[in-house]
Amino acid sequence: MSKPLEDYGLIGNMLSAALVARDGSIDWLCLPHFDSPACFAALLGDESHGHWRIAPHGKVKETLRRYVPDTAVLETRFETRTGVVLLYDFMPLSDDDERVDVVRVVRGESGHVQMDMELVLRFNYGQSVPWVRRRDYGLNAIAGPDAVELHTPVELEGHDMKTTARFTVHQDRVVPFTLSYHRSHRTPHFVPDRVESMNRTISWWQEWAKRCHWDGPEGPRRDAVVRSLITLKLLTFQPTGGIIAAPTTSLPESLGGSRNWDYRHCWLRDSALTLYALLNAGYREEAEAWRQWLLRAVAGHPDQLQIMYGIAGERWLPELEIPWLPGYESSLPVRRGNGAAGQSQLDIYGELIETLYAARVADLAPLAEAWRLQKVLLEPLEHRWRELDHGIWEVRGARRAFTHSRLMCWVAFDRAVKACERFGLQGPVAAWRRLRERIRKDICEGGYDPARGCFVQSYGSSALDASLLLIPQVGFLPASDPRVAGTVHAIERELLHGGLLRRYSTEHTDDGLEGDEGVFIACSFWLADAYVMQGRLGDAERLFDRLLGLRNDLGLLSEEYDVVQRRLVGNFPQGFSHIGLVNTAYNLGRAMGPAQQRAGQHAPRE
Repeated sequence: MSKPLEDYGLIGNMLSAALVARDGSIDWLCLPHFDSPACFAALLGDESHGHWRIAPHGKVKETLRRYVPDTAVLETRFETRTGVVLLYDFMPLSDDDERVDVVRVVRGESGHVQMDMELVLRFNYGQSVPWVRRRDYGLNAIAGPDAVELHTPVELEGHDMKTTARFTVHQDRVVPFTLSYHRSHRTPHFVPDRVESMNRTISWWQEWAKRCHWDGPEGPRRDAVVRSLITLKLLTFQPTGGIIAAPTTSLPESLGGSRNWDYRHCWLRDSALTLYALLNAGYREEAEAWRQWLLRAVAGHPDQLQIMYGIAGERWLPELEIPWLPGYESSLPVRRGNGAAGQSQLDIYGELIETLYAARVADLAPLAEAWRLQKVLLEPLEHRWRELDHGIWEVRGARRAFTHSRLMCWVAFDRAVKACERFGLQGPVAAWRRLRERIRKDICEGGYDPARGCFVQSYGSSALDASLLLIPQVGFLPASDPRVAGTVHAIERELLHGGLLRRYSTEHTDDGLEGDEGVFIACSFWLADAYVMQGRLGDAERLFDRLLGLRNDLGLLSEEYDVVQRRLVGNFPQGFSHIGLVNTAYNLGRAMGPAQQRAGQHAPRE
C-alpha cells in the first residue's frame, strides 16, 4: 500500500529534490536533476524499486517532525522505549550543476536507540540494479552513466541486492550518512564534515527567508507564506531560473485512475502568478531569473510557442510510459514526459506578454529584446485568437473556443497597448486597440450565457470553469460587474465540492479522459481572491483557513484534494498550489494585493 502524500517532506538543492517519508524512508529521488530518471522510485511502486530508510529497529512510540525553522532542513524525532533520536535530512547547496549530495545525520537526544539502515539503489526509475563495490568509506554503486558513493562510518552489509546496517546511537552521538552522485566516468567528490555542512545549509536558508516582505504579525500565516516560498525556491532549477510544477511524476489526480502526468517541467501558464508571488514577497532576484528563463525558452519562431518547456528550455518532452512501475496505489500508467507540450493553448500568449509587462512595471531590468519578442508574438495572434484550442487545463478531447483562452488573448493585446501608453514603446497601437475591443465583444457575446447570467467554459456550452474567476483579476471586467457576480455565484453553486473548488465538472465537460479528479487547490485560492475583490472578506478568510488546513504537518500542498477520502492527491508538492497560497495571503493582508495589482496593472509592492 502506498503511503499517503501527507507522509512526505521535501528536501532539495535547486538541482534535484527528494521526498522523505515519516518513517525515515526516502522514496523518490531523481539524479542529478529534477527531470532525470529516479534512483529511488518506491513512491510509484514498492521498496524493490528503490528507497533509503533510516529508522529505529524496534517499535516507535511517537514520531514528530518539522523543518528547522525557515529552512529546507527536515528534522524527524523518533521516540522509542529506550531513548530518543533525531534524523536530519538535507541537500547541501552547490555551485556545480551536477553535484548532488543527500546528507542524513542521526543524532542521539536521550538514552540509546538501536537503528536500522536499508539502502536499495535502482537506477532508471527502479529498473537498473547497480554494480556495488565496498569501499573503506562505505560503498560505490555504478549503473551505466550513473554512480553514487555512500560515505558513512557505520559498517555495511550487502545481501539480497540491498545494503543494510545496524548501529546504536547514544545521547549526543552523531552518525552521518552521505549519498553523493557523480557521472560514472568522473572522479567522485566528498562532503568532509556533514554537521558543518548542515549548519551552513541552515544558515543559508534562514538568511534567504529573512528577505521575505511580510507586513502582518508573526505567526501561522507568515509561517505558511515562508514555507510556500521555500517550496517554490526548492522547485527552481538554479542554473537556469526555471521553476518546475512539481518534483514528481504520475501521482494520480484520482486514486487508481489514469490522470497521471509528469510535472517535472516548466509551464508558461503559471508565469504571471509566479512573478506576482515572488515580487510581492520581495524576491526580485528569483523573479528576474524566471523572466530570463522565459525569454530564453520561448525564443524562436512565434508559431512554435509551447505551453511548457524543460528545465533548461528544452522543447522536446515526449510522453512515454514506464511499464515496470505499478504506480502509486496501482494508478496507471506511469508516465515520463508530457504530451501536452505539443498542444495548442492560446492563453499562453497572454500569460507571457502579461508577465513581461508586469516585470517592466515592477522595474526589473528592462530589455529591448523582450519588447521585440512581444511584438513578434502578437503578429500571429492577430489571426490565431479565433482558433479552437485545448484550453488551460490541457483537455485531451476535441478543441473548442474556450472562454479563458480568448480572455488571455484579450490580455495580450491589452498589455501591449498599455506598454506603449505607459512606457512610450513603439508598436501598432491603433490596430491593437481595435483587436482588443473586437475580442472583448466576442467574449461578451460568445462566452456569456444571458439566460444563466454567467460566463461559461466555452462558446456554445453550458459548463462552468474555475478559470472564469480570473476575469476580474486580469482587468477584463470589474468584480462589481453583475456578469462577474453571476459567474462567481454559478461557480459556487455548481463547482464547489465539500467546500472546495473543482476546475470543471467532468460530467459536463468531455476532456478526453476517463474517471474523475479531486478538487483543484489553486482554483480554490482563486475563489478566495474573487471574494476579496468583491469585498466578501469573511468568506475569503474562512476559505483561506480551510485551505491552510489541507497542508500536511510540514506545510506542504499537492495539486488536488480528495474530499471523500480526505487525502492530498496529484503531484506533490505542487508549485501552483503554493503560488496560490502566497498570493491569497497577500491579497488578504494588503489593500492593494496581487489580484488588485494585476487587475489595475500596478507595480507589485515590495
